Amino acid sequence: MSKAEYDAFLAGCPSRQLLDRITDKWVTLVLAALRSDGSHRFGADCAGDPRPRRYSELFRTLPGVSQKMLTQTLRALERDGMITRTVEPTVPVTVTYELTDLGYSLHEMIRGLKSWAEAHMDDVLANRAAYDTRVG
Repeated sequence: MSKAEYDAFLAGCPSRQLLDRITDKWVTLVLAALRSDGSHRFGADCAGDPRPRRYSELFRTLPGVSQKMLTQTLRALERDGMITRTVEPTVPVTVTYELTDLGYSLHEMIRGLKSWAEAHMDDVLANRAAYDTRVG
């Protein structure tokens, strides 16, 4: 069976929905958090060893995300095969999330995007200020 061909420039192409999902801020940060050591020290590049993370760990790692948004993001990533959700019958129940091979391959791309954004933020802020002065 041959692989289907997709073209995101076509309005009806399903790859547009995938692009919409993977360019979401919370998806980017969840994928990064599943690979980071959790320290968030300056210069950390989310290059730690992948390991399962509990919901509460992810929630603490992502200030500003609501419980509803984190849950929706995790479900969407699980549906797309980017992460696995494992439920362990403990008291209370332990639920962990982990990157799949597919999620790991996307993480590698997102890691570069995250690093680029952090490295170039000063330039972008300066450009915004110059634009606002010129236009506004």
